[in-house]
Amino acid sequence: MSNKPSTLFDKVWDSHVVRQIEDGPDVFFIDRHFIHEVTSPVAFGGLESRGLKVLFPERTFATADHNTPTINQHLPVQDPLSAKQLKALEENSGRYGISHWGLGNPKNGIVHVVGPENGITLPGMTIVCGDSHTSTHGAFGAIAFGIGTSEVEMVLTSQCIMQPKPLKMRINVNGKLGKGVTPKDVILYIIAKISTSGATGYFVEYAGDVFENMSMEGRMTVCNMSIEMGARGGMIAPDDTTFNYIKGRELAPKGEEWEKQLAYWKTLKTDEGATFDVEYNYDAADIEPMITFGTNPGMGIGISQLIPKAADLTGGITTYEKSLKYMGFSEDEKMIGKKVDYVFIGSCTNGRIEDFRAFATIIKGRKKADHVTAWIVPGSHIVRQQIQEEGILDILTEAGFELREPGCSACLAMNDDKIPAGKYAVSTSNRNFEGRQGPGSRTLLASPLVAAAAAVTGYVTDPRELMESNELEAASV
Repeated sequence: MSNKPSTLFDKVWDSHVVRQIEDGPDVFFIDRHFIHEVTSPVAFGGLESRGLKVLFPERTFATADHNTPTINQHLPVQDPLSAKQLKALEENSGRYGISHWGLGNPKNGIVHVVGPENGITLPGMTIVCGDSHTSTHGAFGAIAFGIGTSEVEMVLTSQCIMQPKPLKMRINVNGKLGKGVTPKDVILYIIAKISTSGATGYFVEYAGDVFENMSMEGRMTVCNMSIEMGARGGMIAPDDTTFNYIKGRELAPKGEEWEKQLAYWKTLKTDEGATFDVEYNYDAADIEPMITFGTNPGMGIGISQLIPKAADLTGGITTYEKSLKYMGFSEDEKMIGKKVDYVFIGSCTNGRIEDFRAFATIIKGRKKADHVTAWIVPGSHIVRQQIQEEGILDILTEAGFELREPGCSACLAMNDDKIPAGKYAVSTSNRNFEGRQGPGSRTLLASPLVAAAAAVTGYVTDPRELMESNELEAASV
C-alpha cells in the first residue's frame, strides 16, 4: 500500500475499483443506487427482455418525484404519461424486491432529499442515480454522480458501472460570508467565475472555512450544483457536522456498527501534501447575494451589479446576445427592480428545512405581492412536517402563501407546475435553460432569501434591504 498522500476523492474511488481495464475505464462498485419514475422504466424493460434479475435489490431505493403533482396527491394522477411511469415504478420495484416510496408514502419526496434525511446516504460511499443532480450526496464525503438509462440497467444487474477516473479539482473558499449570503450564492458565484464548462472532466472537492462552517443542507446545495459547471460531481470531507446530521436517522448504522463506521469516516479527508490537477481560491468577502440574468447558471452576477456588456466578454458574443434577447434584458442594466411574475422555492437544490426557515425570515410580518404566483414546495413529506411543526406554515399562511406537497415541481417542465411563456420566475432550483420551467419561460436562479424578497415586493430585490428593515424594527421594539 502506497504511503503517498491521497485526496479524499482518491481514497473513496480507489477503494471501489473492482477491476482496472488497461487504457480503459474502471469497473467500479456502487454502494447505493437511487431510482425514480422517469429514467428507470426502460432499464427495467431491458432486464425483462434479457431475463435478468436485480443483483442486490437492498442497495436500490425508489421514490416518485419528477412528474408527480404537488397538489391533491391523494387523487389519481391526471396526466396519462405521468400516471403510467408512476405505476411502472411501483410495479417494477415490487417485482424485483426494491424499496419503493410512492405517492402517499410518508417517506416520499425528491430523491436527493429523501436519501440523506433517511440515513441512506453515508460518507465514503459510491452513489448513482439516473439524474444529473446526484452530485448532491457528495456533501457527505461520498462519490455521487448521475448516470444514463443503460447504466441504470448495468447497476441493477451487476451493482457495477464502467467509468474512467476523472481528474481532480479543489475549490477553496475562505473568510466570512457577508449578510444575506447563502450557500446557493456561494455556488452561483463559483459557477459564474469558472463557467458552465470550467470543471468538465473533473471531480471537485470543496474546502476552506466557508464549507467547514456550512450546515449539511448548505453543503448539499453546493454539491448539487457542481454539475452546472461541467463537473462529474462534487464532495466535501465529512466532519462532526456530517456525523451529527447522520446519527439517529432511520437507516443509519446503530450501536457497534456506528462506532466502526465512524472510525472509518474520520479517515476520509485529503492528506496534507496531496495534489490536485487544478485548484482555485476565492475570498468569501467578495460574494454577495447572486442572481442569474441569462440562460445558463454561469450567467450570474451579484444582485447589486449590472448585466455585463458583450464587449467585455471573451467569446460567445452571438450566444450571449441571443440569451439576453430571450430573457428580454439588455447589457448594462440593473437586475434590481425587474418585475417578477412567479417565485418558486423547492427542488433538490433548495427544498430542505433550512431553506424554508430562511424564506420565512424575510416574509414574516409581510404579505405576498398580489401579482406574484408563488409555489412553495417542500422536498419531502418529512420537510413538510417540519415546516408545520416549527410554525413556518403559520408564517406562510399569514403572508398569503400556500404550502404544496413534495415533488420536483417547477424545477423542470415535467409536471403540472409550469411557468407560462414570457413570464419571469425567481427560482431556487438549479437550471435556467430556455424552456426549463416551461416553454418560453424566463428563469432567474437565486437563493431562498432573494426568492422571498421578490415574493413580497414583486420585483427583484436585494434581501439585505429587507433584513436591515427587520433589524431596525426589532431594535425599536
